[in-house]
Amino acid sequence: MQPVSLCKKYNMLTHSDENRFTKQVSVLEIIGSSTRGGMENYIKNFLRNLSPDKFRVTCICPCESRFTHDLRQLGVEAVFVTPIADNPEWRSIQMAVEVARLHQVDVLHAHMPKSHVLAGLAGSLLHKPVVATLHGMHVTAHELGVALAAKSHLIANCQETYIQALALGIPAERVNLFQNGVDIQSFRPGKSGKKLLDLINAPDGCTLVGFVGRLEFDKGPDLFIKAAGYIHEVLPDVHFTVVGDGSMLKDLKKMRKQFRLEGHLHFVDWLPDPSEAYAAFDLVAHTSRNDGTSLVLLEAMACGCPVVGLAVGGVREMIESEHTGMLAEPNNWESLATHIIKLLEQPKLLQLMGAAARKRVEENFDVTTNSRSVAELLRELALSPGDGPKYKNAKAPLSRNGVDN
Repeated sequence: MQPVSLCKKYNMLTHSDENRFTKQVSVLEIIGSSTRGGMENYIKNFLRNLSPDKFRVTCICPCESRFTHDLRQLGVEAVFVTPIADNPEWRSIQMAVEVARLHQVDVLHAHMPKSHVLAGLAGSLLHKPVVATLHGMHVTAHELGVALAAKSHLIANCQETYIQALALGIPAERVNLFQNGVDIQSFRPGKSGKKLLDLINAPDGCTLVGFVGRLEFDKGPDLFIKAAGYIHEVLPDVHFTVVGDGSMLKDLKKMRKQFRLEGHLHFVDWLPDPSEAYAAFDLVAHTSRNDGTSLVLLEAMACGCPVVGLAVGGVREMIESEHTGMLAEPNNWESLATHIIKLLEQPKLLQLMGAAARKRVEENFDVTTNSRSVAELLRELALSPGDGPKYKNAKAPLSRNGVDN
């Protein structure tokens, strides 16, 4: 069966309905974090690809930060800050409701479970539709309760989350499977990695294995260092770099000493242009304990960098094992290290995998496709009477971007 897009549905509408669908939709994005990470990058990518002629965007965040500065630079109409918690305070509920009224919001879009709570309450009080994008690989009990009570529409970014939402009782017409995407123009092969190599004072021609991400337990930077220690015993000339920041940094530096990796394991803060890091790496190791469609993996693959990842959540869907990279079982850093050693000993295979990874991202994970799917859903919900659209947008877990194959 050919994919069916919402655009085809629009062509079947009457002239008056077509006028209704030209209306500029006002969206309130409620965002549970203002730090640096995959979720924040996802939102910025989405906003960059959102048509200003069709959408007006207002945001609520927990605090001012570089992220809120970036939102304003992207043309967000207004950014408000208020505490966002699992059990929101009245002042936060009041903020969301009044901001929505002030900006004549048509639909609320939440990111992270605590934001979903706030959006669900505000949407119910205002009788406005609520969409929650699930950035991880699980539907929490808390988020499930909100979705059922507020009749939220859920966006899953991997098959595991999508199927779990259905199994927990969310109606199929309120669950959508839209995999994440990456800007394939910003992240591409051929860039220089000299900036990162200079920062770590890497020896000329050294082999470099990288980790990029928040230094938090769920991202598994400790597993990366354990794997690095194992690899170092076998390939003592290999160097390793951790790019990012977070609460585990101090403990990770202690681990570096414990595994005798001084001089071979380097820590670097976030780079303004992360593609410069991928350009320096011979291979990227992805050690998340919990992940949906990882933006780090997509960025690395788009830059032509082969990847080895722990097979959690959407990672299984992203890496074609033994073609664009390798998969190791969850939490199994020894298996991860063994795969990395095997690949580093075969430079030609690494090169072929990098090229295949780039092609896979081009064909399946372009950010414009994901952004268009999310935008169409928000628009349909905002302009549909009652509980929203009656179509089933993603019937099968293997459907790509929420449409039937």
